Amino acid sequence: MSAFLQIFLGILTAMGGFVEVGELVFSVGAGAKFGYSLLWVVALGTLGIILFGEMAGRVAAVTKQPIFDWVRERAGFRMGLGTLLAANLVSLLTCAAEIGGISIVLRMMSGWPYRLLAILTFLALLAIVWFFAFKWIERFFGLLGLLMTVFVIAAIRLHPDWHAVGAGFVPQVPTLESPKDYLVYAYFAVSLLSSIMLPYETYFYASGAIEDGWQPHEVPMNRIVVTMGFVLGSALAVGLVIVGGQLLKPLGIDPQWPGAAALGPAFTMGRAGLIVALLGMLFAFGGAAVENALTGAYNTAQFLGWPWGKWRKPAGAPRFALAWIVMLTLAVLIILAGVNPIQVVEYSIVFSVLILPLTYLPLLMAAGDRRIMGAYVNNGPTKIAGWFFLALVTLAGLFALPLLVVTRGGKL
Repeated sequence: MSAFLQIFLGILTAMGGFVEVGELVFSVGAGAKFGYSLLWVVALGTLGIILFGEMAGRVAAVTKQPIFDWVRERAGFRMGLGTLLAANLVSLLTCAAEIGGISIVLRMMSGWPYRLLAILTFLALLAIVWFFAFKWIERFFGLLGLLMTVFVIAAIRLHPDWHAVGAGFVPQVPTLESPKDYLVYAYFAVSLLSSIMLPYETYFYASGAIEDGWQPHEVPMNRIVVTMGFVLGSALAVGLVIVGGQLLKPLGIDPQWPGAAALGPAFTMGRAGLIVALLGMLFAFGGAAVENALTGAYNTAQFLGWPWGKWRKPAGAPRFALAWIVMLTLAVLIILAGVNPIQVVEYSIVFSVLILPLTYLPLLMAAGDRRIMGAYVNNGPTKIAGWFFLALVTLAGLFALPLLVVTRGGKL
């Protein structure tokens, strides 16, 4: 494959896989509650995930070591084990939320029973991961996830005040009616930041770089793919915020379910827009479910030193294969138990921000170590930006759980 085509496909798959159920719910909800005033959080989170995504790919290409090798080496076994358990719990909850989101969308499309659709979703995802090679899993869900661009088209067709949209990218706290509204605003700011900087994205990206056999000379390609893919992907999140602010906020609609987001394409493009939006959500949620199941298996195998990788047949890495099967199975059992998938989304997003510092500190230390990175070590601006975002997510983590409790998940 030519380098150009590899970069092009990488950008498209990164863009198509950017939005998952948590980001969709919080992006549309942020717009519906606060208009465009939280767009600056989308921009800030995008810069953060670009920064650490690029580090994850660069460290993997140079050292051939995934993130949980560095977690175990830098944090020690005991603290590393705690990070592993926390990371896998977050991936499990996220995977369950994605399966629940898929089932909700399929129910909207078919009218079939929710739990039956959850089981069928589980079987379909199980078959895809079992039979597809890594690169085809990435391309299948990433490229079909590009159907989510219908939300950008819908946002444009809603004719928002583009001056107000631009002003939303300036960090701000708008004037609100009551003190409790400021707490809800803070909750959405923290949750939206976490939904964009989900830790599984760096785990999966670094493992994928090793799966694809990246070499040090491909570090520039990594930088292009991460930057272009995530910037274009963030345009989808911006489109969702605009749909929430321009369409749902004036109508007083509080989007509690993923399907509410599809009102934007349906309103602007009719039945065709609705169908494309629902299909886009299916593939975006499906890709995130698979990535989180594999992430749990990657993390466990890498930390414990097991053979791992989708390039191996299941018989060649049986514990790795069992790990992702267990992740998918536990995720669907959570949904079949009747747990509200939106509550699962909220918990997964809040718990994600709690473990972000434990994820990013070992990665930042590895990428800044000249002994192992050589000429590919972090430069001065990258170091400053890395420590800034580490401090930012640490601060967000301190407030995430109290805000979840006090605001009752933003429902005050």
